Amino acid sequence: MRSRSINRRLMWVAAGVLAGTTVAHAQSSARLRATIDAVNGSKMALTTRSGDKVTVAVAPDLTVTELASVNLRDIKPGSFIGTAALPQPDGTERALEVHVFPESMRGTGEGFRPFDLQPQSTMTNGTVGSVTGTSGRTLTVTYKGGQQTIVVPPNTPVVTFEPGSRAMLVPGAHIILFGTRADDGEVTAKRISVGKDGMVPPM
Repeated sequence: MRSRSINRRLMWVAAGVLAGTTVAHAQSSARLRATIDAVNGSKMALTTRSGDKVTVAVAPDLTVTELASVNLRDIKPGSFIGTAALPQPDGTERALEVHVFPESMRGTGEGFRPFDLQPQSTMTNGTVGSVTGTSGRTLTVTYKGGQQTIVVPPNTPVVTFEPGSRAMLVPGAHIILFGTRADDGEVTAKRISVGKDGMVPPM
């Protein structure tokens, strides 16, 4: 039963990362890419990637997921992946990062949509068909209603999701935070993905 609970938490966090939404009402949602400066009880001080200093509240039922690096060679036909990418003139998508889902998370966020990692970036979640290339990779990724050709240059960050804990939320940790924003502007963290061993989450 515990493994099922962990898998459900992983799917919930990943769905927020990849679908580009974090709660049912988009107008009250919040997503921050940041580094932890300090943790004080139910509050965290952060520096966002744009350099802003913010303090956020931490929900009592906070879920934490760890992002760990894996090898590009681990992506095989049949793997279920997600990738933030940039459209190319030839109609392909150039991967900015790739995340490989555990089998328990197959189907999470399936589809193709705009994403906010960079201007004009997209997010594709689907099943890998063909895999070609040696140093880099070219992947066909199929999802319900469509398919994308993803060009993955060498040295593109590739990660997977693992169960995490609050003990990982320490000064210096790099995170993606998902939560809600109150009318007064205060953000409450509901879910956090944290990079393993100092890794900056690439998505």
